Amino acid sequence: MSKIYAFVFARGGSKGLPRKNLLPLGGVPLIGHSINTAKALPQVSKVFVSTDDSEIKRVAQQYGAEVIERPEELAGDKSPEWEAWRHAIKYLEDMGEEFDTFLSLPATSPLRSTHDVQAAINALNFQADAVITVTPAARSPFFNMVSRESDGSTSILCPSDGYVRRQDAPEAFDVTTVAYVLKKSFIMQRNGLFDGRLKSIVVPKERAVDIDDILDFKFAELLYAEVKNVVGK
Repeated sequence: MSKIYAFVFARGGSKGLPRKNLLPLGGVPLIGHSINTAKALPQVSKVFVSTDDSEIKRVAQQYGAEVIERPEELAGDKSPEWEAWRHAIKYLEDMGEEFDTFLSLPATSPLRSTHDVQAAINALNFQADAVITVTPAARSPFFNMVSRESDGSTSILCPSDGYVRRQDAPEAFDVTTVAYVLKKSFIMQRNGLFDGRLKSIVVPKERAVDIDDILDFKFAELLYAEVKNVVGK
């Protein structure tokens, strides 16, 4: 049986929403929601937080995660997440830790359910190198998504290829940050998600909010309060 380790990658810096990973939602910091989800999954053996920030480190340990010290060169705005993943794997291998499956639960998706993550884990099989989560897109690159040049010239992102109705075009999905499930060996041998055999599971929009700015966070607060009110009735 595959051994699964869960990871939360949380930088201290964030331009869109300062100190984003520590913002409280329902009294729990965003990284706390990810850690709690990971700990609620029986298949997950250990939970790690990779960070460059001392306060995030303290909160991660408070919620029961082990900490991986993230190098400064992998904690910038332009640092590739894939390289941070590789660093965490190599760090643990150097510590003698052995596992097969890598589960990333970004702090920016606090409305995920354990069912969502469980479905992603179950979808990883011998025919797939990685599983991502997606949600139905509000727009289609064949009809109402465009590219724009510096002079204002605008064109459809994907030529229609004969599609005259949106219903006839391939259904479009947005990639979410609800969960990423990958074979550890795939991360170390390839250079990105789309370099291998990729599968996805669909998550409802109300559980797929990805917090990038203050508007996303306010929306997440509204949805979180609504869920709590329903559960409390």
